Amino acid sequence: MGRLITTLLAACLSLSAMAADAIKSERQETFGDVTVHYNTFNSTYLQPDIAKAAELIRSKNQGVINVSVIKDGKPLIANVTGTVKDLTSQTVTLNFRQVTEQGAIYYIAQYPVEQQETRTFEIKVQNGDKINTINFNQELFPGE
Repeated sequence: MGRLITTLLAACLSLSAMAADAIKSERQETFGDVTVHYNTFNSTYLQPDIAKAAELIRSKNQGVINVSVIKDGKPLIANVTGTVKDLTSQTVTLNFRQVTEQGAIYYIAQYPVEQQETRTFEIKVQNGDKINTINFNQELFPGE
């Protein structure tokens, strides 16, 4: 199981090469000595066994967002919350789940992707008393 989750993380971080038009490469924001890495993609880019091991729904109408928090080169436990909003301002809460294995900690959540459109993501990362907010837009495409 641990090896499959590690593979999921690697797949998440390298998907931009496989689908340059459908997703953007991994992004990052730095807040003092904490760096937050994040990316989002359609769940059909995951192999079925990896999706199953990570308890993710693999569907052309499901997106995945992956977040990791790093401090001094080491993974950091944080409270990650967020929302994704469409152009009509309809908001979906992102229910992040922490995944910990072999020295890695990351947070994954899924959201619906019904049609091609640009969505606005707001991700809040709290470690200790500090809350950092990341806002970004992403053009999303239903998978195949």
